[in-house]
Amino acid sequence: MLALLLPAQNDSLQPVGTGDTLPSIKVNKDAVYDRPFISIGKTSTAIGGYVEGNTNYFVTDGVAEGFSMELRRFNIFLYSPIGNRIRFLSELEFEHGTEEIALETAMLDFEIASALSFRAGILLAPLGAFNQNHDGPKWEFIERPLVSTQIIPSTLSEIGFGFHGKLYRADKVFSYEAYLVNGLQDGVILNTEGRTFLQAGKSEEMFAEDNNGQPMFTGKIGFKHRKIAEIGLSYYGGVYNTFQIEGTLIDSKRRLSVIALDLNTVIFRKLTVNAEAALVSIDVPAAAGQFFGSRQKGFYAEAVYTVLRGTVLGYENTAINVNLRGEYIDYNDGTFADTGTRIYDEVIALVPGISIRPSSSTVLRLNYRYHWEYDILGNPAIRTAGFQVGVASYF
Repeated sequence: MLALLLPAQNDSLQPVGTGDTLPSIKVNKDAVYDRPFISIGKTSTAIGGYVEGNTNYFVTDGVAEGFSMELRRFNIFLYSPIGNRIRFLSELEFEHGTEEIALETAMLDFEIASALSFRAGILLAPLGAFNQNHDGPKWEFIERPLVSTQIIPSTLSEIGFGFHGKLYRADKVFSYEAYLVNGLQDGVILNTEGRTFLQAGKSEEMFAEDNNGQPMFTGKIGFKHRKIAEIGLSYYGGVYNTFQIEGTLIDSKRRLSVIALDLNTVIFRKLTVNAEAALVSIDVPAAAGQFFGSRQKGFYAEAVYTVLRGTVLGYENTAINVNLRGEYIDYNDGTFADTGTRIYDEVIALVPGISIRPSSSTVLRLNYRYHWEYDILGNPAIRTAGFQVGVASYF
C-alpha cells in the first residue's frame, strides 16, 4: 500500500481525479472526488471508504424507545484514472449493517476541456448541496437534514449522462452540471406512506429502465467566491408516472419538479454556516385525495463554531465544535378544498450538539434532537426528544 493521497478536508491539496488544469477552487460538485484514497499496490487504482455508527435513546410523548446501537453505514470507494483525462469512480454502500446494500455511484468522466467534461453512469443527482456531499465524516450532526432526505430524496442516485464543468476568474468560480436520467417512478404516489413521498419513488428498476420512456432532467449552477461563500441553484423534474402500457394510454402524463437553493460559508475561520431549501410541485391524481400533497417544501440551517483547536490527549490539531441546526419540512403545503383551512403534515426540529475532530477525517458527535410532528389536521404535536452519540471516519 502507498501513503494516503489526500486528507478529506484540506483545501491546500488537489482532489483526486478532478482533472483541473487551472488553480483549483473546490466547489460542492467536487465532493465525490474530495475523499481520502490509498493506492492499491503498483496499480493506478485507489481505494477508500468510511464507517459511521451511533447510539440512540429517544422518548416520544413520554414513551421511551429504549437504548440501541447501530452500524449505520459502511461505504467503499474505488477510483481509477483509466487513461489520459478519463476517470472512473464508484461507491458501494452497506447501510444498517447489511440490511441495505446499494451501488451508489459508478461513473466515468471524460475531460474534453478544463471547463467541460462528459459524465455517464450511476451518478449523484446535483439536487441541492447535500446529495453530492453527504459522507458522514464531513458532518457534525448524526442525522442527515430532514429537507435533504424527506423532501429531496437523498441519497438520490440516478443512471444517466450529461456534462459538467467549472469556469475560473481570480478568486471566483462558476460551476454547472446538466444530466438526463431515468428519474423517479410511480412510488411517489403509490406507496405505503399514505402521502406524497419522493423517497418512495426510488426503485431498483430505475437503474435498468425508465418506467415511462420519458427521461427526467437534473441540473445545477453554482457560484463561489473563495473568501465569501458558495451558493447553488438546482432543478430536478420530468414525468414520473407510468402513463401507458404496450402503447395503450392508462393515465395522463404527470410531472414533478424540485427546485433547491443551497448556501455554505465560513466566517472568520471559526464559524461555518450551511443551509438548504427545497420546493416541490407534483401533479397528483384527484382520486388520490387531499392527503397526498401537490406541493411540499422545507429547509434547514446550521451553524458550527470551533471553540478550541490544539493538542488534546496527545492528538494534534484537534478541533472541538459547538453546533446548532434548525429544520422544517411540510409534506402537504396547501389548504383543504372543503373548509379552506390549512393542511399541516409537517415537522419542526431543533438539534444542538458538540463534536470533536481528532483529525479532519474523523469525528465524534453528541447530539440532542427535539421534534414537533404535526398531523394533517394540525392536532397538538407529537413530541420526540433524545440523545445520540456517534462516530464517523474515513479510512
